[in-house]
Amino acid sequence: MKTLMRRHRALCERAVDPLEIAAGLEAHGMTDRAAARFRHRDVFSLAEEMYARVPRDGESTVPGPAPDAGPGTPCTAWTLLCLLPGVLCAAAVLGVRLVEDRWQPAVAGLGVLTVALGLRAALRHGPLSGRGRGRTRRPATSARVWTCWLVAYALLGDGLLASALAGGPDRLPYGLGELLGGLTGTGAAGAWPVATASALALSFACVPAAWCAHLLTVRARRVLAASRGLAEFASAVRPLLLGAVALFVCALAASTALCAAVLDEPAEPAARVGACALGLLLLLARLCATHGFTRAPALVLAAAGTAEAAAVACVFAARLPGCGFLATPVRTAADTIGPGIVPAAVCGAAALVLLVHAARTLTRASAHAPSSGTP
Repeated sequence: MKTLMRRHRALCERAVDPLEIAAGLEAHGMTDRAAARFRHRDVFSLAEEMYARVPRDGESTVPGPAPDAGPGTPCTAWTLLCLLPGVLCAAAVLGVRLVEDRWQPAVAGLGVLTVALGLRAALRHGPLSGRGRGRTRRPATSARVWTCWLVAYALLGDGLLASALAGGPDRLPYGLGELLGGLTGTGAAGAWPVATASALALSFACVPAAWCAHLLTVRARRVLAASRGLAEFASAVRPLLLGAVALFVCALAASTALCAAVLDEPAEPAARVGACALGLLLLLARLCATHGFTRAPALVLAAAGTAEAAAVACVFAARLPGCGFLATPVRTAADTIGPGIVPAAVCGAAALVLLVHAARTLTRASAHAPSSGTP
């Protein structure tokens, strides 16, 4: 027992509640079975003894108010930052529709760059940044690459798949064909549709995503201060997580329908479901990453991106002699429901897997305990 207390002395000295010590022990791999070796029935009972036996200078037994989602970052500030990607995306879509065809690719490229910069600013502050959590890690580079691929597929993938199933594509995406046609004198016109409504809805989804993450953090830390055991905390936080996820999905579904109506862009139900599934997948991946769990989101995002790429690759590979069977599953699903079934099924399954993982990891006390350093 003395060895254990010396090993975690820094954690015990700065703890304001036994549950904070229990969260730190859990983060270091302590289980109820391991606590039994110290003659305690569970980790929380062990943490209570450590809390009582280690002296603290200027200790306070009254838990303070739940911290904000970002130290020194008011809610209004990060809300405006999260609104920035949507505003920039709306400006880019409006610019593409107002300029001449030959200038549309340049305006679209500038819009993608500005939206990316706005998204980077939104993710560096507020609840989606993960600042103030001791176990926060930066997402892996592979996760960022696959995220870009998934977003690009949401913008161009359905049009590419539909064109490939029809024997194409023999033309470039809308706007780029006009530019090359004007430069080469061929007069080629791009007819590859671009899902701008889905991209606009996903860019505006940063706001509900940040607020859902903020509500989850605040409520979870309130439960952390009031709970008297790790199992009690997990059972109380799990409904909060599911509620935040449900709230975000409803907000994203409404945003997707509104953007499609404003842009007068008819979308099949499967395409809207795919946009919502992608938004949910990205939210869960970000939540896990901001709480220190980066490996599972990177693997799930890679699996989802690979599955989407494989679906398109099978259609093209089916054109080889004797390989027509490769496109049969994708063609059957697309003819029955539409090309949007691919991202809907892939991202939906990936989001479900990540939700199960989040329900196990984000309900741990160690995932929400504020930390000022490594014990």
